Amino acid sequence: MSGLTLAVAPRLEDGSTEDKKEKPEQNSVIGGVMGSLRVIELQLVAFILVFSASGLVSLFDIGFPVFLSLYLLALSRWAFPGYRKPGRGSSIEVFHGSRMFQLYVIIGTTVGLFLPLAYILGGFARGDQAAVKSATPHLFLLSFQILSENIISGMSIFSPPVRALAPLLYTGRRLFAILDWSYATFNKSKVPENPRIQDVAWLWFGRGLAIANLLYFTINLFCFLIPRFLPRAFERYFQERTEYKAKVAEDKPQHQPQTQPQPSTAQKQKKSE
Repeated sequence: MSGLTLAVAPRLEDGSTEDKKEKPEQNSVIGGVMGSLRVIELQLVAFILVFSASGLVSLFDIGFPVFLSLYLLALSRWAFPGYRKPGRGSSIEVFHGSRMFQLYVIIGTTVGLFLPLAYILGGFARGDQAAVKSATPHLFLLSFQILSENIISGMSIFSPPVRALAPLLYTGRRLFAILDWSYATFNKSKVPENPRIQDVAWLWFGRGLAIANLLYFTINLFCFLIPRFLPRAFERYFQERTEYKAKVAEDKPQHQPQTQPQPSTAQKQKKSE
């Protein structure tokens, strides 16, 4: 999520020696993981449909993923076309993360996806419509973002810059949704009269969760996606473009018709003698 799934997920290219030598046990493990990803994608689609039909998401937030998808397709067609053949493996590793970075990803997944989902479900159970309405836009956009990243990572037409711009633009839009969520929890949500401990805990859980998402994704955008992930993606893109042009230049002489050298005048006279 937020570019991290594209950044740290290493995938082998088709036809590589490591891929050919995989053991059946490894194939079964990979198949299980891919199956889990497909289940997650189906769940994300279910979330998107439910949120869209519930009226908790504005038309602007619904239209934003549609516009962004068309924009990314246009970028991949005219601005940053891909230079990798479909048979070579569409997924690439732009950023190799350490164990600490993987922990950072896990924290982001928990804070950004699982806890907001629990908060929304808890809001439904408690009848707190204000909490549900304030947190839903962020979770809706994040679900669309993860789904888009998974689709983009499996298609060779999307070059590294396009893959990096997708989480960057989604995260920039979601920061405004999180700001609205934070404003709602601190200014509109109030402690009821004669509050119970559960009511106070619920109120501060929502406030803390909104602030945690605001801090995490602000750091993610300005300290990772823009200064580190985006330059790596462009570096990889220009490297692929250079290799592609060099290969095209090498293949050109092979396709040119070979012409026999014409004998000179002296050679013609020698033959006549």
